Amino acid sequence: MKVTVNQKNLRRALGLVEKIVSRNPSLPILNNILIKTDNGRLRVSSTNLEIGINCTIGAKIDEVGEIAIPARVSSDFINNISDEKITLHTKNNILFINSDKYKTQILGFDPKDFPIIPKLKEDPITLVSSKILRNMLYSVADAIALSETRPELAGVYASVNDKKLTFAATDSFRLSEVSFDTKNSGQYSVIIPRNTVMELIRITNDIEGDIEIKIGDNQILFYNNDFELVSRLIDGNYPDYKKVIPSKFLSRILVQKDDLEKDIRLAGLFSSNISDIKLLCSKDEIVIKSKNSDKGEIETTIPAVLKNDPFEISVNYHYLLDGLKIMDSEKVVLEFTGNGNPLIIKPHDNNKDLTYLIMPLRS
Repeated sequence: MKVTVNQKNLRRALGLVEKIVSRNPSLPILNNILIKTDNGRLRVSSTNLEIGINCTIGAKIDEVGEIAIPARVSSDFINNISDEKITLHTKNNILFINSDKYKTQILGFDPKDFPIIPKLKEDPITLVSSKILRNMLYSVADAIALSETRPELAGVYASVNDKKLTFAATDSFRLSEVSFDTKNSGQYSVIIPRNTVMELIRITNDIEGDIEIKIGDNQILFYNNDFELVSRLIDGNYPDYKKVIPSKFLSRILVQKDDLEKDIRLAGLFSSNISDIKLLCSKDEIVIKSKNSDKGEIETTIPAVLKNDPFEISVNYHYLLDGLKIMDSEKVVLEFTGNGNPLIIKPHDNNKDLTYLIMPLRS
């Protein structure tokens, strides 16, 4: 292989793929990145056997070829040089990296030992912009269960029908659901692993344009002209979370999001070991209280507008902050659905496509 590439493009490609590289002593090839010429371009790939990523960049190809190279040293080297153009060529599983200032050799591995990243032959089921995909996944990511006790909850439930793409996640203590109107082909429901969701959020932050999605045999593929991410799916049936979302509220209160967020953080400083704070919602204000026998207590008041009867509820303040940070509006609505029932948070922009709810704590 002999190619010439732009340093910034190669650095970006390595940055996209290196995060999933496995530190696997029993299978050392997984510690590597595969660099390969592909139809007049250069493809950079990595896999941990659960997720595979391909990133393709433009290059001047003089000789085709491929090599597997250690991820960390390669990325660290490319990140720390400033030459605009870099020449890569291989011989006897050694990668030679040359530029105006540097002549470097990196010992590589036989590319034939690198695992094959699956290709999905199925037709795409939907197309969504990278920005919207990122925002949707970000809206549900915090609600994914961290424990593997119930594997189906350790991922995001993705549902596709003819008109809508929906993501949902719950850890049994809170639930987040977000939908987006799209034109789709067919109906599907799958569970995407948490690690895949977090990688997609990271990658789509650096990618523009539309992303197509394919679903195959226990696998899902997100791709465009420059990158591909293929992941296994979680086996199992996701619980019918729709039953948990109340169809009506008893009271609702409107409040400035930033003010509420700031005072919840302050109240959290004095919460107990279960992170509880109490919200007392009345006609024109929300009073937030918390008390800790070792630290002290706090009471703070925020202007608000109440519809229907006053109410009070105790919640985990971390969960409440997680819900507020995904609300893309200046004001938010809190809906009280009854004692022992979930508290619902929604943006105050009539956006019915985002719902976040928290189970209350016992007072």
